[in-house]
Amino acid sequence: MSTRIDTAVVLAGGPGNRLRPITNSIPKGMVKICGKPLLEWIVEWLTESGIRNIVFGVAYLRNKIIEYFGDGVKFGANIKYSVHTVEGGTCEGFRLAVMRHVNRENFFAMNGDQITDLPIAKMASFHLKHGSIATIAVNNPRCPFGHIEMSDEHEVINFIEKPSCPTFCNTGNYVFNKKILDYLPSKGDIERSTFPALAREHNLIGYRYNGFFVTINTYRDLIEAEKMLRRRGERR
Repeated sequence: MSTRIDTAVVLAGGPGNRLRPITNSIPKGMVKICGKPLLEWIVEWLTESGIRNIVFGVAYLRNKIIEYFGDGVKFGANIKYSVHTVEGGTCEGFRLAVMRHVNRENFFAMNGDQITDLPIAKMASFHLKHGSIATIAVNNPRCPFGHIEMSDEHEVINFIEKPSCPTFCNTGNYVFNKKILDYLPSKGDIERSTFPALAREHNLIGYRYNGFFVTINTYRDLIEAEKMLRRRGERR
């Protein structure tokens, strides 16, 4: 079996409702962070990691993405597009993209709304070593809020400012074997259907990752991402 994975499926079809009015006229993936569309950050991360075959799963205002990235040549990539519906969810998005454009046994898959420095090669080796159908990159982020412990008499007995999350969180970055198609219904979300089914069958593993990642869902996330990226740029 090849130890190299060179293909990624990136879902970029969501309408980004929590980022309105910014996303009234552009898809979520084209929202700019430090002057570049979110998806461009992802493409740069993938190509710098040796992943040049990229499939974008697109739906909402998809022509904005297609017109910007084209065939991907100017970004050092080979980009293809798979159209799905917003209502079909992540299951439809991944299923159609894999069926149409993925000819590898194993490939990366991800939600196109995060920026990370996840070590792709290490995660690929981990996935191939364990031979699972799906591997999820998991992280222990810090909670954005302070935690308060209270007595039955409403007295605050402990206050912990922004502790680490007590459980592992899904970062939205995966490695899949093509057997994943057997677990992807025509509609729905993989988090609610595919992953629970794989977990019950012991075909889902987690790759622990403690590095940088930020998911863009709200305007607050957008501002925080810009701050984090600027700080990282200053340290380089």
